[in-house]
Amino acid sequence: MKSTAMRNRLCIVILAGLIPAPAAAQSSAPSSAQAPAVTTQPAAGQSDPDLLVDVLQPDFNLAALPTTLRVPAGKWAFRVTHRFTRNLGDGDFGDAASSLFGLDGGSQAGLEVRWGVRPGTQVGIHRTSDRSIQLFAQQNILNERSGGPLGLDAIATFEGEDNLSERYKTALGLVASKAVGGQATLYAQPLGVLNSNPFEVGDVHTLMIGLGGRFRLRRTMYLLAEYTPRVAGYTPFADQITFGFESRAGGHLFQINVGNGFATTLGQLAGGGVEYDQWFLGFNLSRKFF
Repeated sequence: MKSTAMRNRLCIVILAGLIPAPAAAQSSAPSSAQAPAVTTQPAAGQSDPDLLVDVLQPDFNLAALPTTLRVPAGKWAFRVTHRFTRNLGDGDFGDAASSLFGLDGGSQAGLEVRWGVRPGTQVGIHRTSDRSIQLFAQQNILNERSGGPLGLDAIATFEGEDNLSERYKTALGLVASKAVGGQATLYAQPLGVLNSNPFEVGDVHTLMIGLGGRFRLRRTMYLLAEYTPRVAGYTPFADQITFGFESRAGGHLFQINVGNGFATTLGQLAGGGVEYDQWFLGFNLSRKFF
């Protein structure tokens, strides 16, 4: 009798384990292994479009001229400019090659840091190896990425020689950009430079127009050109012209360029290039820290 009762109890236990519990009972007693619901928040950077790569405007400058690319608020970027001073046309090809196309000669280098103060507002400092320092501020007015018909910034600079201690210059102007066909961005920049004449004889100020464009050659490769004619006022030497090729890798952008001058600030551009038939090798290297 005892064995029969034990077998009956065992059968009842097995059947109880095979028969599912009613739905109401299951919902009232959640399993401890069930994962709690998690609400995924967007990444902190995804809400700020300035943090996204602008494939048609990958840097804050062409060669020397500014662009309308915005620095995200609270972020910063760094740039190195380098212009070799050996004329590529001196001698024959063998002479140029023997000096590695100017790399063995002198150069004018520049270091730049810029900071995003708030959305659309950026400031920075650019120093070149001839001891010139340019302080600049740029304010975005219109932005194509936000649905504007074009990009438009106001820019102001204050520049001085001998580590900002003499021969002060001020530049004021607008930077306009327009994306074309999903492959290029064109620029037009009316700029006025006050006290551009260091000799203070004759015209003292310069009115110039920065013209340029960047063409997307491949996914991360670009061709660019810029031309800065001085249209009124102090206009010594030749208008500076620069052509370049650049490649982007993450937050880095490397540009190799050829131009007829060494200017990398707006005050230096007012002074012009060397000659229209003299060309110099150079490069820019920039890094975004965002």
